[in-house]
Formats: sequence, C-alpha cells, structure tokens
Amino acid sequence: MRHIDIQNRTRLLGSPLRAGVAESFGAKLRGLMFRRTLAAGEGLLLVEPAESRAGASIHMLGMRFDLCIVWLDSDLQVVDLQIARRWRSVLLPAKPARYVLECSPSRYAEFQIGDQIEFKDV
Repeated sequence: MRHIDIQNRTRLLGSPLRAGVAESFGAKLRGLMFRRTLAAGEGLLLVEPAESRAGASIHMLGMRFDLCIVWLDSDLQVVDLQIARRWRSVLLPAKPARYVLECSPSRYAEFQIGDQIEFKDV
C-alpha cells in the first residue's frame, strides 16, 4: 500500500499525518477494521472514482476505536467532518465527496469545513 503525507494548507496541523491510500474495493471495504489501535500520526485515505454521498459513506462494523472522518471533494477541499463512534454503523457526508480521510479523533480540531488539503507522495 502506498502512503502519502497530509497537509492542511489553510491551517497548520499539530503534528505530521501520514495515511495509507486505499483505492481498491477490497481495501476500502476492509479499511481499518480489525486493527486494535491507530496512532495520532496515522490515517487511511479512501479514494472514490467520483464525488458522491453514498460512495463516500463509511461503516464502523468491526471497529475497536472511534475515528475522525474528514470528507474532501475532488479539489481537496473539506466538505464535512465528523467523529465516528465505533458503535455507529454508517455515516454519510453532508455533501458529495471523493476522498475520505480516517484518522485519530484527536485530529478533529485540526480541520474545518472549507479547509484546503494537500497530498504529498512519500
């Protein structure tokens, strides 16, 4: 799996954030399921072929911890963000999204709707 560094061009992140990139159906379906923990500097970026609300939905089945979910459109602008609780089954973004960033809930305050995000290959 390839990895990228996530940067918020609108406001500085408190610490580096590196995410694995999940593009295949199987990788997106599995997501972070069955992992025991997720460090504050780790994340997973789910990539959809096009913007959509349903396509960018996530499920929390099999999750052992909560997540911060940041939805981005094709221009890498934040269109929604939520804390996903491990007991809640499905979440959809308020607006269509192409990218779904899953990271530690401790990162929630580092993102706001309208922020411009940048991906850097590592």
